[in-house]
Amino acid sequence: MLDAVVNESLLDMIGNTPMLKINAFDTGPCELFVKLELQNPGGSIKDRIALSIIEEAEKSGELRPGGTIIEATAGNTGIGLALVAAIKGYRIILVIPDKMSREKILHLEGLGAEVVLTRSDVPEGHPEYYQDLARKITAETPGSFLADQFSNPANPMAHRTTTAPEIWQQMGGCVDAVVSGVGSGGTITGLAEFLKSKNPNIKMVVADPEGSIVADAVTKGSFSYEGGSWLVEGVGEDFIPDNLNLDLVDDAAVVSDKEAFQTLQVLLREEGILGGSSTGTLVAGAVKWCQKQEMPLRVVTFICDTGNKYLSKAFNKSWLHDNHLLESPRAGDLTDLINRRADSGDMISVNATDSLMIAYNRMRAADISQIPVLRDRELVGVLDEEDLLFTVSRDPSAFAREVTKYMVTDLDLLEKDASEEALLETLTQGKVAIIFDEGIFLGFITKVDLINQYRHRLLDKSL
Repeated sequence: MLDAVVNESLLDMIGNTPMLKINAFDTGPCELFVKLELQNPGGSIKDRIALSIIEEAEKSGELRPGGTIIEATAGNTGIGLALVAAIKGYRIILVIPDKMSREKILHLEGLGAEVVLTRSDVPEGHPEYYQDLARKITAETPGSFLADQFSNPANPMAHRTTTAPEIWQQMGGCVDAVVSGVGSGGTITGLAEFLKSKNPNIKMVVADPEGSIVADAVTKGSFSYEGGSWLVEGVGEDFIPDNLNLDLVDDAAVVSDKEAFQTLQVLLREEGILGGSSTGTLVAGAVKWCQKQEMPLRVVTFICDTGNKYLSKAFNKSWLHDNHLLESPRAGDLTDLINRRADSGDMISVNATDSLMIAYNRMRAADISQIPVLRDRELVGVLDEEDLLFTVSRDPSAFAREVTKYMVTDLDLLEKDASEEALLETLTQGKVAIIFDEGIFLGFITKVDLINQYRHRLLDKSL
């Protein structure tokens, strides 16, 4: 009989993630390897520090049975903490900046965490800054323990005792550089403490989003922060965390949001890896650093977490378009404001013979308030949620009837070269702008699309 190999707890499955060589990028003279941290039970590298922080707090008596764990987190540390808390039976309260993906929040709520959303656009010292708010909640909650990933020594310890030895063993001791992000600082510090004890010549490199101060602190020894912002989650800071030992960091690579999100698309299409947004920063940063080298080196970075938590953002064309993260030529007319192009098949639509129920299901799934009705790819009408509500409130059986009976056919159309003033006039009349190019239906422009255009103009002026 074969010996059974069965884990007694999901917590026993944290760590020991596989290493993979990737080939989809031009890495100059270097070989690039990724450690697949998305295979941890909670889907990210942060499971490691969550288990370490909680177990060390239990040993010290800071966390007792029936206690409450509190943390300020960009999401993944929260998921790791919530996972461990659920299995061990602790209450947990997490303070999360409002730029985090909806999938992360739903995951946390599913694990039983109490989620407190706060602003992501305020600096340390502001009462709604996520770390300050977490400290305030801790002070007001009896029997609570602040996980404090930014200062807790159990954070780098987790990587010094698990992640780094795994890398050393998997690479057979042949590793020349490791590229890591900085959120709490624990990953790169813990890795460096172990790996540099094995080989002092191993380079520790930070991949940092544009707007963060960490890269300047590494390469220049100083930094200034003027309210920078970035869209990737979980990496980059506006301060130097206590757990970041800059003396152990050798270099840095700065990565724009656009580079990070484009890298995610390549990873998925060419390597089959569905990574989260910080993964885009790390892999793009590692590729940049590799391309600058003159000698062949073996470089390791991380697939920090799974992209399942970012489907509504990093892998959503509408979101990428809204944030100017897609590589698409600017036409200089109203087509630049169209979120999904009908002429290229990107737009959600219904056929003239489809029922109201089909239209409703597609509107609901795509979170849209109006849908074009097409016959042989030509626009014949528009159905919006007000028409739908009015119809089914009077006669629910209308769900089974064709959309053509209830769609609006008296449409205000705009050519793609119409003025912005004409667009604004249409939108302020409570209508959606329907854009054509010499008889070809291109798509819709909504109020939100135009507001988003104004927002980007403001951001461009501030750069």
